[in-house]
Amino acid sequence: MSVPIRILKPLLFLLCLGPVGYLVYAVAFLPADAFGANPQSAVTDMMGDWTLRFVLITLAVTPLRKITGWNSAVRYRRMFGLFAFFYSFLHFLTYVWFTENFVVSDIVADVVKRPFITVGFLAFVLMIPLAITSTKKWISRIGGKRWQRLHQAIYITGILGVIHYIWRVKSDIERPLIYALLLALLLGFRLWHKLRRAPVLR
Repeated sequence: MSVPIRILKPLLFLLCLGPVGYLVYAVAFLPADAFGANPQSAVTDMMGDWTLRFVLITLAVTPLRKITGWNSAVRYRRMFGLFAFFYSFLHFLTYVWFTENFVVSDIVADVVKRPFITVGFLAFVLMIPLAITSTKKWISRIGGKRWQRLHQAIYITGILGVIHYIWRVKSDIERPLIYALLLALLLGFRLWHKLRRAPVLR
């Protein structure tokens, strides 16, 4: 028996807020060293992790729907995508706050000089139009096909996000490689499905 959307969606919304809830709880009740020797960097990394996770969750909706036939899953994709943007914004905010102290000149210099920052910044910028145009009004305004092409930018966002992570950690790349593998599977499924549906040329 399926759970009604009016029940499941609020539950998923609360679960998606879980990382922020834990962060608030940790700041309020846990010792100062709960996030290690460099808590500010740990919080920034945590928000980056959750950004990638929600990008992957968003991309997983279509394969889940096609494999299981659970077409109602598409109703949650927009929410997951907006949470990906939400956590990417927090990731960017903690970086410009904790690392650069909101000094614009330092932020610009960092974006220009350090490749992993450049790539991460590009990924964040690409997510902005996706978040803005996520409503049904925007679909009708720009047309369904154009909207779909625009929102395929999430594929590029995911790739850039993984590259950003790999270049960020440099040597300990086990976790970003797991993200890279999951992303490759999700994008590979889309490519396979598209090729399977393509007409055979004779």
